[in-house]
Amino acid sequence: MKEKRSFALVFDAEVKRHLRAIDAKYHALIRSAIEEQLRFEPGVETRNHKPLLRPPALGATWEMRFGPGNRFRVLYAVDAERREVQILAVGVKERNCLIIGGEKVEL
Repeated sequence: MKEKRSFALVFDAEVKRHLRAIDAKYHALIRSAIEEQLRFEPGVETRNHKPLLRPPALGATWEMRFGPGNRFRVLYAVDAERREVQILAVGVKERNCLIIGGEKVEL
């Protein structure tokens, strides 16, 4: 059986600021979801992993949804050649708004 090669997870410096705007009780959930879901097949579309049709200014090309009521969003880009996943933003979806670092973002 062929062993899957993992991707390196590279966090943008702004992600720390984004996490400060989210209640600390969710930080472990966010870290584990990123680690479990993006380590091996980050560029495969699933029910909760979707390519972004209009990438935001952050440079993200993918969105991952998870958490209670799928309220959390991770925006990321995949560099298959370097086998890296660049985590560019972590936010909270509230109704029709995505809030990253305490600010509303248009998708």
